Amino acid sequence: MLGLGETDDEVDAVLDDCVAAGVDLVTIGQYLQPAPDCLPVARYVPPEGFAALEGRGERRALRVVAAPLVRSSYRAGELLTARGDRIGA
Repeated sequence: MLGLGETDDEVDAVLDDCVAAGVDLVTIGQYLQPAPDCLPVARYVPPEGFAALEGRGERRALRVVAAPLVRSSYRAGELLTARGDRIGA
């Protein structure tokens, strides 16, 4: 999730770490403060910022699905099927 004060360099480092670990699909969304006593949002990432993340992943041969409301379970089955994987296989 983005919006907790991370830098672009830190995000790139995480993407690089994912590639090094053999990950090929990452979902990235916007952190939203769930309750007043939780961490506040440091910044709202604009839609074009999320679109740029998909390109940054593509340059690493990493599939990135990024948008403000994307979560780790966001259309997971469809994403895997699009890659040719089967859940539970």
